[in-house]
Amino acid sequence: MQGIDLSRRFYGDIVAPWLFRVAPDLPHSAALIGYGSELLGFDDETSKDHNWGPRVHIYLGEDDFKAHASRLLADFGEVVPETFLGEPAGWRSRPHPAASGPDAVGAMEHGLEFHTFEGRLQAHTGLRSLEDLTTLDWLGLPEQSLLALTAGAVFRDDRGRLEALRKTLAYFPRDVWLYKIACQWCRIAEEQAFVGRAGQAGDDLGSRVIAARLCRDVMGMGFLLERRYAPYPKWFGSGFSRLPIAIVLTPHLEAALRAGAWQERGEALAAAYLALAQWQKARDIAPFEPVIGPYFDRPFTTINTDDAVASAMAAIVDPAIAALPVVGAVDQVSDLTPLLTNPGKTRAIIRQLFTE
Repeated sequence: MQGIDLSRRFYGDIVAPWLFRVAPDLPHSAALIGYGSELLGFDDETSKDHNWGPRVHIYLGEDDFKAHASRLLADFGEVVPETFLGEPAGWRSRPHPAASGPDAVGAMEHGLEFHTFEGRLQAHTGLRSLEDLTTLDWLGLPEQSLLALTAGAVFRDDRGRLEALRKTLAYFPRDVWLYKIACQWCRIAEEQAFVGRAGQAGDDLGSRVIAARLCRDVMGMGFLLERRYAPYPKWFGSGFSRLPIAIVLTPHLEAALRAGAWQERGEALAAAYLALAQWQKARDIAPFEPVIGPYFDRPFTTINTDDAVASAMAAIVDPAIAALPVVGAVDQVSDLTPLLTNPGKTRAIIRQLFTE
């Protein structure tokens, strides 16, 4: 049984009957969102060694949380069975601490957590409300954080607050999305000729490293064109493999990574760029006419990224977004984990980047 199904059953068979018995009039939402490989359907036997098992998050309004959460958490510990469907009710070794604080309480002994809606939102985005989200707010939200809130499953949602939150964050607004596409093409533009130049200079290792970086950028563009949030690095390739576009791109990426010569490496990457452009054009996503050819007078196979960037920027309707420098969202600017997992810093970095 996958972890998400185990937790769904745990809520339906154990948590919900108990909660309706001890607090029948308490409106709540129940879900499993946030962290964990099971939220993306990638959990396996190895996943069971930590942060895995029957677990449920209960979401309450702020007043109800203050009045009931700590008492209910303690009471549940008196009734929870030691095992559920053959799995221990308490979590195994747990690098993530149990939820605690003014907006969350949890017990690693039995897998139940209570949260406020505002607290969970703030933990992942640095925001306590989604009203009046600005462009800089969106650009300061890493895709892995947005995925954490919109993946997983909701088991119950009295008053619809949790689903409304997830719907708002389901994907980027159109103009922000187009801006990110333009910036992703710009990332490819900056290094696509270096695969050949490093190889030509005798630096085959450097050529391979650059090729690997460009493969990651191609995969990132795949997520964008499919309008899907990309997960953090451990599951980046697994998530990519499930995208329809992966069927087209994967052979080219594998050829680029296997290539023994820089010429072959560059040709394989160029084929991947062309496949991206054709996919983009076929779906009328800021289409441009792709041209594969040498990099000016040098024998390095590249694509006309200037046209790709210009087309995406020209498709943006909001003049404020269209006027932004082609730099990117926070996870296009940096892949530093301590930054991307700190929602206050990600938004601060973007504000500083675009306003100073």
